[in-house]
Formats: sequence, C-alpha cells, structure tokens
Amino acid sequence: MTDQQTNAAAEDEAPQFSLQRIYVRDLSFEAPKSPAIFRQEWTPAVSLDLNTRQKQLENDFYEVVLTLSVTVNTGDEVAFIVEVQQAGIFLIKGLDAASLSHTLGAFCPNLLFPYAREAIDNLVVRGSFPALMLAPVNFDALYAQELQRMQDAGETPTVQ
Repeated sequence: MTDQQTNAAAEDEAPQFSLQRIYVRDLSFEAPKSPAIFRQEWTPAVSLDLNTRQKQLENDFYEVVLTLSVTVNTGDEVAFIVEVQQAGIFLIKGLDAASLSHTLGAFCPNLLFPYAREAIDNLVVRGSFPALMLAPVNFDALYAQELQRMQDAGETPTVQ
C-alpha cells in the first residue's frame, strides 16, 4: 500500500504538458492598393515581425499567443499586410522556473507556428496574391537571444 502511495505522489510531482486548445485570437488582412496592385510587376519584398506573449490563466493553465505580422511591398507600394495572433492554452505542471520559461517562450510558440503560417498563406491566397509560405523559425534560438538580452539588461523572465 505504501508503494501505491509513493507511486501516486511521484505521478503528482512528475512534469506534465498537455495542449488544451489552439485557436485564432485575431486575424487581419489588408490590401490597400487593390485592384491597381495586380496590374504592376510582381517584385515582392517580404517583412516579417514576430512576437510572443504568455500569461497564466489559472493554476497550471497558460495562454501563449504568437503574433506574426507580414508586410509585402512591390516596388514602393504596399501590396498587402497580414497579421495573425495564433494562440493556445496549455496545461503545464511540475516544471522548475527555468524549464517553464523555456516551455512558454520556445516550445509552445514552436507548436503554434505551423497554424499561424497556414492561416497567413490562406489569407494571402484569398486576397488573390501568390502563396506565401513562411520559412521555419528557430524559437529556441530566439528564446536564447532574448534571455541573453534580458541578462545584459539585468531583467528576469516573468509570466504575466
């Protein structure tokens, strides 16, 4: 009986990670120069802005939001602007502070990225522009860079 209690206690303390839900939090597409832009030579220049944020919802549940903003110019004209906030709710238990920070800052955004990338491509194609498949992003490297920036500035990572 004591072994069963010990096993149950060990299971309660074991790290847990579970994806609860993935959803679009916000979505925007703008083609300010349509339809004239379709008559110009297509020489796209793509600009990508990427951001993540996370907050604790309750107990061991966290929301992570990955925001991708893409602006495509052709010549001096803005062809389109698209922004997607792809979010997820995650159950995360039993991690130390550093592991929790890494999970929220790199692992969760890595799970959300393919959904955001597909949403952006879908919007662009619906706007009658050529498909836009964004290249994969190394969220571990971005997380490491952000940690280094925070250490240099004397800041500590926090979950809101």
